[in-house]
Amino acid sequence: MAKHKFDEAPSLKYLGLPEDYSPSPKGEPISFLKKHLAQLPPHLLPDYGLITTPKQRTVIPLIRNRRLQYTRNAPVELNFVQARNTWPHLWEGRLEPGVEERKEEKAWAEDNFMAGSDSHVGKLGRLLADYEEERENERVRALRRIKADHEILPEEDEDSDLEEEEEDGEEEEEPPQSEPETDAQKREDFERRINERFVYGLLDDIDYNKVDWDESLDIDDDREAEERWFEEDDDE
Repeated sequence: MAKHKFDEAPSLKYLGLPEDYSPSPKGEPISFLKKHLAQLPPHLLPDYGLITTPKQRTVIPLIRNRRLQYTRNAPVELNFVQARNTWPHLWEGRLEPGVEERKEEKAWAEDNFMAGSDSHVGKLGRLLADYEEERENERVRALRRIKADHEILPEEDEDSDLEEEEEDGEEEEEPPQSEPETDAQKREDFERRINERFVYGLLDDIDYNKVDWDESLDIDDDREAEERWFEEDDDE
Protein backbone atom coordinates (compact mmCIF):
# COMPACT_ATOMS: atom_id res chain seq x y z
CA MET A 1 0.00 0.00 0.00
CA ALA A 2 1.48 3.32 -1.11
CA LYS A 3 2.28 5.79 1.65
CA HIS A 4 0.14 8.89 1.57
CA LYS A 5 2.16 12.01 0.74
CA PHE A 6 1.37 15.61 1.45
CA ASP A 7 0.08 17.60 -1.53
CA GLU A 8 -0.01 21.37 -1.20
CA ALA A 9 -2.04 21.96 -4.37
CA PRO A 10 -5.52 21.46 -2.79
CA SER A 11 -4.79 24.07 -0.08
CA LEU A 12 -3.52 26.63 -2.56
CA LYS A 13 -6.43 26.00 -4.91
CA TYR A 14 -9.02 26.28 -2.13
CA LEU A 15 -7.60 29.60 -0.96
CA GLY A 16 -7.09 30.90 -4.49
CA LEU A 17 -3.33 31.29 -4.01
CA PRO A 18 -0.62 30.97 -6.70
CA GLU A 19 1.67 27.94 -6.87
CA ASP A 20 4.69 30.03 -5.85
CA TYR A 21 2.91 31.45 -2.81
CA SER A 22 5.05 32.13 0.24
CA PRO A 23 5.02 30.82 2.89
CA SER A 24 4.66 27.53 1.07
CA PRO A 25 2.28 24.94 2.60
CA LYS A 26 4.88 22.23 2.03
CA GLY A 27 8.11 24.17 2.58
CA GLU A 28 6.94 26.29 5.52
CA PRO A 29 3.84 24.52 6.87
CA ILE A 30 3.89 26.15 10.32
CA SER A 31 4.11 29.67 8.91
CA PHE A 32 1.41 28.81 6.40
CA LEU A 33 -0.91 27.43 9.09
CA LYS A 34 -0.37 30.49 11.27
CA LYS A 35 -1.84 32.59 8.48
CA HIS A 36 -4.47 30.29 7.01
CA LEU A 37 -5.47 27.58 9.53
CA ALA A 38 -8.84 29.19 10.27
CA GLN A 39 -9.59 29.53 6.53
CA LEU A 40 -8.85 25.94 5.50
CA PRO A 41 -11.63 23.31 5.38
CA PRO A 42 -11.50 20.37 7.84
CA HIS A 43 -10.90 17.73 5.16
CA LEU A 44 -7.56 19.28 4.13
CA LEU A 45 -6.10 19.85 7.60
CA PRO A 46 -5.23 16.27 8.69
CA ASP A 47 -2.65 16.08 5.89
CA TYR A 48 -0.60 18.72 7.67
CA GLY A 49 -0.06 16.15 10.40
CA LEU A 50 2.15 14.29 7.89
CA ILE A 51 4.71 17.11 7.74
CA THR A 52 4.47 18.66 11.19
CA THR A 53 4.74 17.36 14.74
CA PRO A 54 2.45 18.21 17.67
CA LYS A 55 5.33 20.04 19.33
CA GLN A 56 5.98 22.15 16.22
CA ARG A 57 2.30 23.07 15.96
CA THR A 58 2.32 24.41 19.52
CA VAL A 59 3.54 27.81 18.24
CA ILE A 60 0.22 28.27 16.41
CA PRO A 61 -2.08 30.20 18.81
CA LEU A 62 -5.29 28.72 17.44
CA ILE A 63 -4.03 25.17 17.97
CA ARG A 64 -2.86 25.92 21.51
CA ASN A 65 -6.30 27.32 22.27
CA ARG A 66 -8.01 24.22 20.88
CA ARG A 67 -5.87 21.96 23.04
CA LEU A 68 -6.55 24.07 26.09
CA GLN A 69 -10.28 23.96 25.43
CA TYR A 70 -10.06 20.19 24.94
CA THR A 71 -8.51 19.71 28.39
CA ARG A 72 -11.43 21.62 29.89
CA ASN A 73 -13.87 19.11 28.40
CA ALA A 74 -12.51 16.38 30.72
CA PRO A 75 -11.43 13.94 27.98
CA VAL A 76 -11.17 10.30 29.05
CA GLU A 77 -7.56 9.89 27.91
CA LEU A 78 -6.45 12.73 30.18
CA ASN A 79 -8.33 11.73 33.32
CA PHE A 80 -6.24 10.64 36.29
CA VAL A 81 -6.57 6.86 36.02
CA GLN A 82 -6.13 6.71 32.25
CA ALA A 83 -3.23 9.17 32.23
CA ARG A 84 -1.47 7.42 35.10
CA ASN A 85 -1.66 4.11 33.23
CA THR A 86 -0.56 5.62 29.90
CA TRP A 87 2.32 7.67 31.32
CA PRO A 88 3.23 5.91 34.61
CA HIS A 89 6.77 7.37 34.56
CA LEU A 90 5.24 10.81 35.16
CA TRP A 91 3.30 9.67 38.24
CA GLU A 92 5.24 9.90 41.50
CA GLY A 93 2.53 8.84 43.93
CA ARG A 94 2.25 5.54 45.77
CA LEU A 95 -1.11 4.47 44.33
CA GLU A 96 -0.54 1.26 42.41
CA PRO A 97 -1.53 1.15 38.74
CA GLY A 98 -3.65 -1.89 37.98
CA VAL A 99 -6.32 -1.32 40.62
CA GLU A 100 -8.93 0.07 38.22
CA GLU A 101 -8.19 -2.63 35.65
CA ARG A 102 -8.60 -5.23 38.39
CA LYS A 103 -12.09 -3.91 39.14
CA GLU A 104 -13.01 -3.99 35.43
CA GLU A 105 -11.90 -7.63 35.03
CA LYS A 106 -13.87 -8.66 38.11
CA ALA A 107 -16.99 -6.82 36.92
CA TRP A 108 -16.68 -8.43 33.47
CA ALA A 109 -16.53 -11.91 34.93
CA GLU A 110 -19.53 -11.30 37.16
CA ASP A 111 -21.61 -9.84 34.31
CA ASN A 112 -20.73 -12.49 31.73
CA PHE A 113 -21.04 -15.65 33.82
CA MET A 114 -24.47 -15.17 35.36
CA ALA A 115 -25.32 -18.85 34.84
CA GLY A 116 -22.61 -20.08 37.21
CA SER A 117 -22.88 -20.34 40.96
CA ASP A 118 -22.00 -17.32 43.04
CA SER A 119 -18.92 -19.04 44.44
CA HIS A 120 -17.59 -19.97 40.98
CA VAL A 121 -18.25 -16.52 39.57
CA GLY A 122 -16.56 -14.89 42.56
CA LYS A 123 -13.46 -17.09 42.24
CA LEU A 124 -13.21 -16.45 38.49
CA GLY A 125 -13.64 -12.71 39.02
CA ARG A 126 -10.88 -12.61 41.62
CA LEU A 127 -8.57 -14.74 39.46
CA LEU A 128 -9.00 -12.53 36.39
CA ALA A 129 -8.64 -9.41 38.50
CA ASP A 130 -5.37 -10.68 39.97
CA TYR A 131 -4.04 -11.52 36.50
CA GLU A 132 -4.96 -8.09 35.16
CA GLU A 133 -3.40 -6.27 38.11
CA GLU A 134 -0.15 -8.20 37.68
CA ARG A 135 -0.07 -7.56 33.90
CA GLU A 136 -0.58 -3.83 34.40
CA ASN A 137 1.97 -3.56 37.18
CA GLU A 138 4.55 -5.42 35.10
CA ARG A 139 3.94 -3.00 32.22
CA VAL A 140 4.48 -0.07 34.58
CA ARG A 141 7.68 -1.61 35.98
CA ALA A 142 8.99 -2.12 32.45
CA LEU A 143 8.31 1.50 31.49
CA ARG A 144 10.04 2.76 34.60
CA ARG A 145 13.07 0.54 33.90
CA ILE A 146 13.28 1.99 30.39
CA LYS A 147 13.16 5.49 31.82
CA ALA A 148 15.87 4.68 34.37
CA ASP A 149 18.11 3.23 31.64
CA HIS A 150 17.92 6.49 29.70
CA GLU A 151 18.75 8.70 32.66
CA ILE A 152 22.49 9.39 32.64
CA LEU A 153 23.91 10.53 35.93
CA PRO A 154 26.77 13.08 35.73
CA GLU A 155 30.16 11.75 36.77
CA GLU A 156 31.36 13.00 40.11
CA ASP A 157 34.67 14.76 40.38
CA GLU A 158 36.43 12.93 43.22
CA ASP A 159 39.32 15.39 43.40
CA SER A 160 36.90 18.28 43.71
CA ASP A 161 35.04 16.53 46.50
CA LEU A 162 38.27 15.96 48.44
CA GLU A 163 39.27 19.59 48.10
CA GLU A 164 35.88 20.74 49.35
CA GLU A 165 36.12 18.44 52.37
CA GLU A 166 39.55 19.83 53.24
CA GLU A 167 38.38 23.43 52.90
CA ASP A 168 35.20 22.93 54.91
CA GLY A 169 36.23 22.25 58.46
CA GLU A 170 32.71 22.46 59.74
CA GLU A 171 29.70 20.54 58.60
CA GLU A 172 27.06 22.61 56.85
CA GLU A 173 23.66 22.71 58.43
CA GLU A 174 21.06 20.87 56.44
CA PRO A 175 18.16 23.03 55.26
CA PRO A 176 14.86 22.31 56.99
CA GLN A 177 12.92 19.61 55.23
CA SER A 178 9.55 20.56 53.81
CA GLU A 179 6.45 18.53 54.52
CA PRO A 180 6.12 15.58 52.08
CA GLU A 181 3.38 15.89 49.52
CA THR A 182 0.22 13.94 50.10
CA ASP A 183 -1.19 11.66 47.40
CA ALA A 184 -3.93 14.21 46.79
CA GLN A 185 -1.33 16.93 46.17
CA LYS A 186 0.68 14.63 43.92
CA ARG A 187 -2.46 13.76 42.00
CA GLU A 188 -3.31 17.44 41.50
CA ASP A 189 0.25 18.19 40.37
CA PHE A 190 0.23 15.16 38.05
CA GLU A 191 -3.04 16.20 36.39
CA ARG A 192 -1.72 19.75 35.91
CA ARG A 193 1.51 18.48 34.35
CA ILE A 194 -0.34 16.11 32.04
CA ASN A 195 -2.55 18.96 30.79
CA GLU A 196 0.45 21.25 30.33
CA ARG A 197 2.41 18.61 28.41
CA PHE A 198 -0.62 17.96 26.23
CA VAL A 199 -1.02 21.67 25.37
CA TYR A 200 2.69 21.91 24.53
CA GLY A 201 2.61 18.80 22.31
CA LEU A 202 4.88 16.74 24.55
CA LEU A 203 2.76 13.63 25.18
CA ASP A 204 3.25 10.39 23.27
CA ASP A 205 0.53 7.84 22.58
CA ILE A 206 -2.26 10.37 22.12
CA ASP A 207 -4.09 11.55 18.99
CA TYR A 208 -3.33 15.24 18.53
CA ASN A 209 -4.86 15.36 15.06
CA LYS A 210 -8.42 15.00 16.34
CA VAL A 211 -7.88 18.08 18.52
CA ASP A 212 -5.63 20.33 16.43
CA TRP A 213 -7.93 20.30 13.40
CA ASP A 214 -11.25 20.43 15.27
CA GLU A 215 -12.82 23.85 14.69
CA SER A 216 -15.64 23.05 17.11
CA LEU A 217 -13.13 23.70 19.89
CA ASP A 218 -12.75 27.33 18.85
CA ILE A 219 -14.31 29.87 21.19
CA ASP A 220 -14.87 33.58 20.76
CA ASP A 221 -12.64 34.57 23.64
CA ASP A 222 -9.97 31.95 22.99
CA ARG A 223 -7.17 34.52 22.88
CA GLU A 224 -8.11 35.88 26.30
CA ALA A 225 -8.47 32.37 27.73
CA GLU A 226 -5.08 31.35 26.37
CA GLU A 227 -3.29 34.39 27.75
CA ARG A 228 -4.91 33.91 31.17
CA TRP A 229 -3.89 30.23 31.27
CA PHE A 230 -0.28 30.93 30.35
CA GLU A 231 -0.10 33.78 32.87
CA GLU A 232 -1.22 31.38 35.60
CA ASP A 233 1.42 28.91 34.41
CA ASP A 234 4.15 31.56 34.69
CA ASP A 235 3.01 32.56 38.20
CA GLU A 236 3.47 29.01 39.39
